[in-house]
Amino acid sequence: MKNRVMPTLIVGLVGAILGSFVMMLYASTHFSNVAGPNHTPPAVAAAPLTGVSDQDRIVSAVKRTKASVVAITETINGQQVVPVDPFLQQFFGQQGPGIVRRYQGRASGSGFIYDTKGDIVTNAHVVRPPTGGKISNLTVVFPNGDRVPAHVVSMSLGQDLAVIKVDNYKKLPPPLQLADSDKLEQGQWAIAIGEPYELKQTVTLGVVSAFQRDEQVQEGNLDYNFKGLLQTSAPINPGNSGGPLIDIDGQVIGVNQLTNEAAQGIGFAIPSNTVKRVIPELLAHPGVHQGTDTAFAGFAPADLSRGLRNQIGYSGTQGIAVVEVIPGTPADKAGLEPGDVILQADGKVFKTAADLRKYIASKKPGDTLHLNVWSQGVKKFIAVTLEERPAAQQVPPQQQQQQP
Repeated sequence: MKNRVMPTLIVGLVGAILGSFVMMLYASTHFSNVAGPNHTPPAVAAAPLTGVSDQDRIVSAVKRTKASVVAITETINGQQVVPVDPFLQQFFGQQGPGIVRRYQGRASGSGFIYDTKGDIVTNAHVVRPPTGGKISNLTVVFPNGDRVPAHVVSMSLGQDLAVIKVDNYKKLPPPLQLADSDKLEQGQWAIAIGEPYELKQTVTLGVVSAFQRDEQVQEGNLDYNFKGLLQTSAPINPGNSGGPLIDIDGQVIGVNQLTNEAAQGIGFAIPSNTVKRVIPELLAHPGVHQGTDTAFAGFAPADLSRGLRNQIGYSGTQGIAVVEVIPGTPADKAGLEPGDVILQADGKVFKTAADLRKYIASKKPGDTLHLNVWSQGVKKFIAVTLEERPAAQQVPPQQQQQQP
């Protein structure tokens, strides 16, 4: 009897073990999505929305975002040259006789909340003082009507980005989230929010039109060249500058900057990934920065021609002539003068002025350029400590004259 029972028990036990193993395999392959790691409940994916149009999503994105978009107002104290006789102005342009008068004006722009510390992102040109002037009474106007004094923390002129700050404001709206602008596609919705002409907050709609656009902007006698901009068909009016350009999900894809006056329906914004890169640097290093990150010496080189050699009295055949030195620049401070001939730079001989310019551009601000120079028959060594290239260049006088 015992000899019959024992084999039966053994067979039954083995069968139970095999059956349990098979069930475990079946469960692991057929019910893997029922529970997550460590037996946690499975993640529940939101069911796709039905009947929600793009218009509904745009309205929702604006509602979630607009509380964090602010107006920026300021007083501009500057000076201007007023012609003594407007009739003579037609002949002499801005170079004609005139008198200097002080003026005071109002300006406005837009911005958006960057963090919970009171930092606000806007354009540098919104809070940049005019040449020979200054800005006062900088104020942030929140959507609830509160007017809070602010101060400039830092700005990058070359990137046209700035950070201003309000201190100890208890009702600060939440910061906006920055999208990945590298993932943008042509044709997707773009929504601009801002405060045009000091009016109550407005919204304009367009699409992402193009990428990596360059735009030249002239302000007075200064010329700014902005690169890598995002182009949009969303209208960007004066006063929209510094406000956010958002996507259909309410994330910031750019900072509204400017419009092309020569073409309607073309606006430009600074991509959000540029904001991600520049703003932390501005917060870490307060002050005014050129934002070009390009070495600058401050002199104009030229190839040696027979006429130029005769003019400066140089009998040699090699070298690069210096035809202009900008006052106050590193080259001027180091003693370089117009009419000098650069024989070597950092021990290297350059055949063309273009090659020398390219070499200087390859260096970094703060580097020292060692020059072996011929100067009025005397050889001398000059050490030029390179600075960062200015974001704005002087406009030639003939381009400054107003058209009749």
